[in-house]
Amino acid sequence: APAAARLTTLLAGRTSGAGGGGGRRGTAPDLGELLPQWLAAANRYGYRAPDAQLPALLDAARARTDLRSETLTFAGPRALWLARLNPEWRFALRNTVPQYAVPGLDGPTQGETEGTEGVAATDEHAPAPAPASAAASARDAAQQLWDEGLFAERVALLASLRRQDPAAGLALLESTWAAERAEDRLMFLDSLRERLSPSDEDFLERALTDRSRTVRATAAELLSTLPGSAFAARMAARARTYVTQDPLATAPRIAVEAPHECDAAMQRDGVVAKPPGGRGERAWWLGQLVEATPLSTWHGQFGGRRAQEIVMLPVTDGWRQDLHAAWCRAAVRQHDAEWARALIGPPTAPPDEGSGDAAKLLAVLPGAEAAVWTAAFIAAHGLSDAFRVLGVCTVPWPEPLGRAVVDALEIARDAGSYPWSFSGVLGLAERCLPPTDAIRLEPLAAVPDEPEGGSPGAGAYWAEAFQRLVATLRLRATMHAELRGEGGNGPEPEDLAL
Repeated sequence: APAAARLTTLLAGRTSGAGGGGGRRGTAPDLGELLPQWLAAANRYGYRAPDAQLPALLDAARARTDLRSETLTFAGPRALWLARLNPEWRFALRNTVPQYAVPGLDGPTQGETEGTEGVAATDEHAPAPAPASAAASARDAAQQLWDEGLFAERVALLASLRRQDPAAGLALLESTWAAERAEDRLMFLDSLRERLSPSDEDFLERALTDRSRTVRATAAELLSTLPGSAFAARMAARARTYVTQDPLATAPRIAVEAPHECDAAMQRDGVVAKPPGGRGERAWWLGQLVEATPLSTWHGQFGGRRAQEIVMLPVTDGWRQDLHAAWCRAAVRQHDAEWARALIGPPTAPPDEGSGDAAKLLAVLPGAEAAVWTAAFIAAHGLSDAFRVLGVCTVPWPEPLGRAVVDALEIARDAGSYPWSFSGVLGLAERCLPPTDAIRLEPLAAVPDEPEGGSPGAGAYWAEAFQRLVATLRLRATMHAELRGEGGNGPEPEDLAL
């Protein structure tokens, strides 16, 4: 009951906030920002939404797409029934597709034993349908939805099938591929990221000749994540021609001779010939080739060196930034932690020295390692360039990262500036600091003495921001307790991402 009452409060206050972090006035928590966290935690417990709250939940999810997945999980089948009665809630029908069963090679799927939409689940008093019959019904239902459904339903169906049986999902897509619109082909092709495997290679190779440039580019990107594909081998052969170990140098270094043309074979493999404004053609072509080349290629190309050693090698003729930027994109695309670790460099280096996107590289690293790097980065550089890297760290923040953020905020406050330039970080802190940090933050909620030369009244604004942060952490702790219940049988607070 207390958790249900809290949901009522969050839903009633979801539109009252004026934004998160230091740019928002007042000391009250932003209930709108707490609602998605509450829903995620309630789903972890396996709770069901109170029936009386379904209209308000559907209204909230209609207004905010980021709430829809958790809301529909929490609201369950009754929300779908209700959505059929109100056109404003039809998004729920478009964004929810049942997990259609696909017969596997090793026995019945979950849908064949537990039932699917259009196939009644069995109980002890009813005869169970034969697995083959259940599977056939499921296939027929999936085919009908694929042939007649709305576009969003078809995308969701394809994603569902790819999770259960990637080959069945691919077969469904192939059956209508030639008749699909270009923009639809692009979205369907993107769904193949789910459980992408070498069995998708032949279809993606054919997609390289698609009429749409964006479809061709997406097919090339997907093929580049399959290191053993023929596409990857072709790109590696090209890249090894243009990026070599300089044979004339007395010490090891990398020699780059960028391509002088973008021939038809390169364009067929997704290399875009025309560069964007401000980019040279040769650098543009080189970057695309290196980005699509398996990173394992370079270990053999440079005498068996590891990624860190290769990244440290000097590069001739001013090509270092272009080469490293392409390697960064390849590390992100191929989810290669070794190369991401080498390319992101030490956290103490100046932020503008790197050639890649630190936030994207951090997302490739294990969560604990990314948090340690980010904490050291903030300790060295403060918060000015920290917002994006903080956004990819796991929630709740580990203690060293939380301490680094709070220390940097305190330093900024003591410098006498206004908190508004740190509103994004303050908003993240409200969502990502462990609730137990409220006690440690209480002293910062007092109005500090104004430093000499500081901005007038800045201390009062900082006190207000910290008071709001403390109040939010306390409310999150209360939300944890309410969801656990008096019995305390649920997960402990540190196990939840509230």
